[in-house]
Amino acid sequence: MTTTADTTAPAPGPLASFLRFVLCGGGVTVAASFVLALMSGAMPFFAANIVVTIVSTVVTTELHARVSFRSAERGWGVHVKSAGTVAVSFAFTTAAVMVLHLFAAAPGMLTEQAVYLAACGLAGLGRFVVLRVMVFAAKPAKSAESAQSATPAGTAELPVAAAADITRGTVAMAA
Repeated sequence: MTTTADTTAPAPGPLASFLRFVLCGGGVTVAASFVLALMSGAMPFFAANIVVTIVSTVVTTELHARVSFRSAERGWGVHVKSAGTVAVSFAFTTAAVMVLHLFAAAPGMLTEQAVYLAACGLAGLGRFVVLRVMVFAAKPAKSAESAQSATPAGTAELPVAAAADITRGTVAMAA
């Protein structure tokens, strides 16, 4: 269920959104990389990456909704909409580390983390674009024409000027 919160602050511009996106997503990604390093010692990298990718994406999607894009969109619907970025990020980061292992039989943890974080950075750029344009895009304001077409049949809306005249105690008669 997607709920819409009432927010009065305008959505930030692309640069502000991107900076917030980098801080939120980068912070979670760095923390997730440490968790991934610990988990991959106890289980196969592939399995550890699945868990870390899903958990970190849920956390960052919430942060991006609230902080990066200041969107009114909330709930699981937002997570479902951004689910494609999870699959792409997972595939990209896993492939990057697997390619590293093809060229280096036993890379050190720092090398593996550098490759993983670089892949996360590239995947993050793509994720920013998808989230900004498709998931958390600002909804266009209703135009006056669409607002009038939404008025129930049989009711009339007063123009703003006429409403102002009525509140001052005068009514202008239309000729």
